[in-house]
Amino acid sequence: MQNDAGHRMDRMYRFQRHIYDLTRRHYLLGRSTLINGLVPPQGGTVLEIGCGTGWNLIEVARNYPDARLYGFDVSNVMLATAQHKIARAGLQGRTSLAVDDATAFDSARAFGVRAFDRIVASYVLSMIPGWTAVMARAVEQLAPGGSFHIVDFGPASGLPTPIRVGLHAWLENFDVTPRVSLQNEVDRLAQRERLSQFYTELHRGYAQYAVLTRR
Repeated sequence: MQNDAGHRMDRMYRFQRHIYDLTRRHYLLGRSTLINGLVPPQGGTVLEIGCGTGWNLIEVARNYPDARLYGFDVSNVMLATAQHKIARAGLQGRTSLAVDDATAFDSARAFGVRAFDRIVASYVLSMIPGWTAVMARAVEQLAPGGSFHIVDFGPASGLPTPIRVGLHAWLENFDVTPRVSLQNEVDRLAQRERLSQFYTELHRGYAQYAVLTRR
């Protein structure tokens, strides 16, 4: 079900979606680190929150041929592009897509699946005001032994101040806000839900990567 955020994203990406993958590859750093770290069990399930054009799902499919893939996005136009790309890659039989809101997604309703072996959030938390609710919702839907993998813009603390300030000002033009307290939220969720955790910064803090694992 699409909401106001979905309509806003449709307007933003109506034309951008056609060049999205070509342009984003240059600055959405750390996605390969995330994908390489997934290693789902044989025949395991992988859900992407905010799957956009389907780029990540296709890469996951190529790296893990036995995985069953699921993705949702709040934007209908981005999902249309994802469906086209996934079909062109011959992955329709392994991939299910749906429209949903990341803060309240219901995987049982959307896909008939209640829990996932791997859940991915790649450069989406920085675009969602209720990002902590997204994280809480994700860990609730992890299968035993499942893990939630996050990559997103970081605090850029290792970059020179003018570059850091310029980067964050540029991101504001796209309603993107680096979640500088992500590590704290990872710690909080790990403690509350008794999860194992991993956190690191990449490229001098340009990006941050985190994993929460249900024991």
